[in-house]
Amino acid sequence: MPDPSWSEHLRARLASLSLSPAREAEIIEELSQHLDERYEELRAGGASDPEARRLAIEELLDRDALAEQMRSLRQAHVPAPITLGAPTRFLLDGIWQDLRYTARALRKQPGFAAAAIVTLALGMGATTSIFTVVNSVLINPLPYPNSDALVRIVHSIGGIEQPYFSDAIYASYADNTQAFQDVGVWVPEATATVTGRGEPEEVRTLPATRSVLTTLGVQPEIGRWFSPAEDAPGAPNTVMLGYGYWQRTFGGDRAVLDRALIVNARPHQIVGVMPAGFRFDGEPDLILPLQIDRGRMTGGFRLLGVARLKPDVALAQANADASRVLDVHFSQPGRRPEIRARWAPSHRLLKDDVLGDVGTTLWVLMGTIAIVLLMACANVANLLLVRAAARRQEFAVRAALGARWTRLARQLLVESLTLGVLGGALGLGLAYVGLRVLLAIEPSDLPRLTEISLDRVVLAFAVLISLASGLLFGLIPIVKFARPRLANALGRSRSGNQTREGQRSQQILVTMQMALALVLLVSAGLMIRSFQALRHVDAGFTQPEHV
Repeated sequence: MPDPSWSEHLRARLASLSLSPAREAEIIEELSQHLDERYEELRAGGASDPEARRLAIEELLDRDALAEQMRSLRQAHVPAPITLGAPTRFLLDGIWQDLRYTARALRKQPGFAAAAIVTLALGMGATTSIFTVVNSVLINPLPYPNSDALVRIVHSIGGIEQPYFSDAIYASYADNTQAFQDVGVWVPEATATVTGRGEPEEVRTLPATRSVLTTLGVQPEIGRWFSPAEDAPGAPNTVMLGYGYWQRTFGGDRAVLDRALIVNARPHQIVGVMPAGFRFDGEPDLILPLQIDRGRMTGGFRLLGVARLKPDVALAQANADASRVLDVHFSQPGRRPEIRARWAPSHRLLKDDVLGDVGTTLWVLMGTIAIVLLMACANVANLLLVRAAARRQEFAVRAALGARWTRLARQLLVESLTLGVLGGALGLGLAYVGLRVLLAIEPSDLPRLTEISLDRVVLAFAVLISLASGLLFGLIPIVKFARPRLANALGRSRSGNQTREGQRSQQILVTMQMALALVLLVSAGLMIRSFQALRHVDAGFTQPEHV
């Protein structure tokens, strides 16, 4: 709380300025805060209470020698300027005073504060939401150990990509590959009926070879993977539980191992439970061993495959090795070597296969939202510019009282960073709400939907854009109103040149906003056009009802 005893000295000092009563009261309050700070500096420098008050008042009374007295007083009564390696207590005290002043100023202008914070929150919230999706879907690796080495088995047959293949082709890969550590196959979108535990229940299953689990490298929560012998026909029936099914059906009982579960009317011994968050071909309730009988392999294309590259083997080398495997496969008795020329390996990294074309769309959307954030920063910069113009006389008086231009710049910077942090905090809340809505909608064309979450990377990103935005929109009023020439501005009235300068700065900001809006409009139009083009792509089916 400013000392009331400063008021009479300040009124006498400001009388010649012919200020309005409201403006005079505002400046008196602000300068009282300045005198309080100066008083504390003098006391910290060793001055007694009466001496500190006398010196602070004398600085106001002697206008002509003000600057020289300020320099001598600082040398005589305050600690040396802070340098690298010196204690930072006084710097931190100054920043804390700036924060208190900023909080008081924002409370006095709630309309300005609300407009600036909400504008920033909308821009930052949208940016954080899209970045969360980009980070979870595109940037984060797949939830498997060393996932960059995982490859999806795909072939091009007559120029058409085909992810499915037969048992015989799988056997050829398993026996002849030199590029992969493991090759596993599974049957997608399978279901089974579980009985013996109340009402019969249809559950989602993942019939897979043991090599799928070893390829992915995800260790069970409890228990073990299938053994190699359990992949063979005639082996005892076993089953692994998904984490969600284990919690839902068995209450997370860790003594569930070796119990029997009736699946499709046959008892299966429970040998393991997969960890929480495990997803492959959806989120299976049960994983069953896919027992392939090599003596009775069918030619039907029912399998999907995944493989893990050997160390130091590139994808191009794996495709070249796969071409050799196909040569071996079609040269075996009973094959059709005449169709070999139509087959070509088209293996791809598993992450690229999972993402498809969504990566380009998300990056374009990220760029578009970044433009929205820049427009929000331009809006707030305009608000700060108008507010700073109204405080020109305050800055001039503070400069005349000895405040350096760097001190004024720090005050403005603290104000802009405070707005940035408050807008970022509110924006983070809006981003959380937006992501909850997105997860509730469950868009079918967005992969890795269940992995989207606000993690430490997103929080760090939110802090970064909050600080960066505060610096960005805070630089304009700092450059314009905290320069050294303000120290000589106390006696000047608001000239036409100053008015024209303010108008020119605002015109520059408006021009920038219009340019960004034009870029945003063009980007939105291109995205709509691309979406319409994708909807009219010929999928190759003349009778959709037969698909």
